Amino acid sequence: MNRELIINVTSTEISLALCEDKKLVELGREVAQMGFSVGDIYLGKVRKILPGLNAAFVNIGHERDAFIHYQDLGTHFPSLDKVVASNAPGNKAVKVEALKLDDGIERDGDIGSYLHVGQQVMVQISKEAISTKGPRLTCDISLAGRNIVLVPFSSKVFLSQKIRSNEEKKRLKRVAAGILPKNFGVIIRTAAVNATDLDVEQDILAAVEKWNKTCQQIRRRQAPSLLMGEMSRANTIIRDNLDGSFSQICVDDEAMYTDIKAYIHSVDPEKEKIVKLYRGTVPIFDNFDITRQIKSLFAKYVSLKRGAYLIIESTEAMNVIDVNSGNRTTADNDHEHTVLEVNMAAAAEIARQLRLRDLGGIVIVDFIDMHTAQSRQTLYEEMKRLMATDKAKHTILPLTKFGLMQITRQRIRPVAVRPVQDVCPTCGGTGKIEPTVLLDRKIENQISLLVQDRGRRFIRLEVSPYVAAYLRKGVLPLVWRWMLKYGVWISVRPSQSLGMVDVCYLDNEGNDLLSMPVEPKRSKGNRKKGRRVRR
Repeated sequence: MNRELIINVTSTEISLALCEDKKLVELGREVAQMGFSVGDIYLGKVRKILPGLNAAFVNIGHERDAFIHYQDLGTHFPSLDKVVASNAPGNKAVKVEALKLDDGIERDGDIGSYLHVGQQVMVQISKEAISTKGPRLTCDISLAGRNIVLVPFSSKVFLSQKIRSNEEKKRLKRVAAGILPKNFGVIIRTAAVNATDLDVEQDILAAVEKWNKTCQQIRRRQAPSLLMGEMSRANTIIRDNLDGSFSQICVDDEAMYTDIKAYIHSVDPEKEKIVKLYRGTVPIFDNFDITRQIKSLFAKYVSLKRGAYLIIESTEAMNVIDVNSGNRTTADNDHEHTVLEVNMAAAAEIARQLRLRDLGGIVIVDFIDMHTAQSRQTLYEEMKRLMATDKAKHTILPLTKFGLMQITRQRIRPVAVRPVQDVCPTCGGTGKIEPTVLLDRKIENQISLLVQDRGRRFIRLEVSPYVAAYLRKGVLPLVWRWMLKYGVWISVRPSQSLGMVDVCYLDNEGNDLLSMPVEPKRSKGNRKKGRRVRR
């Protein structure tokens, strides 16, 4: 499988597109400086205890209070609470290695026995804020590395279930047990199979050092505050997915490119060459056909091959997917084979759409009816195989006699692209736009303003591909005539994300020229007067 990670960086957000065989399978977006990512560790303050839910609200600095349930306190919460209290200003810090671990908390206890309003508590984000809900928290702290996951307040070595070799299991257990400090446990990840003993040891020591630095931050911070931030979303995806199937990581920002390349060099120098800096004039998502796929991300109708299609409807209670064969017909004696073929193609697209849209909760799929039990079982096994690469927890039930398949799936991130209904900013809700024949006059007026009134000598126009083609056509293109007339260099850049008559006026750094503040002009007399005052 050919896997590519395409990263688009702007001043306000970072967009990440994960493609498999040129098809978009995951889309993530991070707002710049927003924070609050899964894996971040915070020093929070308990705001409210909810006895009815056996849970609490914790302030970690997010606009909405984060939520923690009693079951998320973790078995060794009393020991964690001791470490937090000992690292408070004025107290003598106690290290985990020197701590005598307390007995685990009761399985069906009361959260009020361990938390009270105003208490400072170390928490880790287990689920990002989604919709109207704040982040979900856990006190069962863990620190992920390339080959391992460090678990403080434990003494066990766990192995990934995907590690099959008994010899490899013994080797990894021996390496981990030999280097782990007291009261630290570890989960050996699947990636450790190809790692040397030294790589695993260094991962464990680096994670222990990170934990110690996190605890030291408690003495310097006041709740709510960030104690340890996870690496960037791009590096997190690379850390969790970097293997032989990654063929390319392409990014359009030089700083991000350097950051990613440095990280890969530290974990796997041989794969450093797959990181590439995109310098094309066309937006990176347009170049890799990501924009077109994003536009169909939340479409109600999803086309399949040879006329078949899906209808996807989402409600508060569940998501419903209907499979239709469209105008596809076949002979009666081959009906079962044709229906199975359509259903198998639909299953592949459904597995992709679940990851793309991050559909959670109950998903009901209405496949085309099949008459034989063998066909239904074949489809069920294929769906399980296709969903095996989905990292979200999910359960798939066999088809019912009505041809319905039920899937339950955990949502793992906020929706990257949300369907909204709003008044069209171009037509103002009227359904009519200004005449396109006047668009060139409007653009020229703005160029005149930027050149003659604001002294600009470079303008980059971002327009739809249709307008870009119009501005460039002919022996003496319209854009050349403007450059000669106003003495300015104009670069035309097509963008599929813009509407038909939308135009962006940018400088060479990508800043919007129309929204930039205009410095007031001063007369010669004022300037002379200013110089006399400074003397």
